[in-house]
Amino acid sequence: MFTLTISDKPVAITNADEDEARELLMSEDFKDDLKVLESDGAPLWDGFATLNVRAATEEEKNEFESADFDDDEEDDEEEGPYIMFLVDVTDPDEVEE
Repeated sequence: MFTLTISDKPVAITNADEDEARELLMSEDFKDDLKVLESDGAPLWDGFATLNVRAATEEEKNEFESADFDDDEEDDEEEGPYIMFLVDVTDPDEVEE
């Protein structure tokens, strides 16, 4: 498992292998999402802070493994890796009614 850090703060973890983790977490699409998604009222990433992918710590792995990913047990198709945020995240584009 690998963790994305922003300015050395762990932000997201994935169960992808290292190459795939780097491809996913450092992709332009994911970076764009990081600029939109917010934590504590501020964007996760300002577009300038240092992004890094590193091996996940045991604590991060435990948090990932204890998460409930709403799997559809009837779906036998192999899905890609999961990405889980390690911070509370909100999408300001989603308006609650």
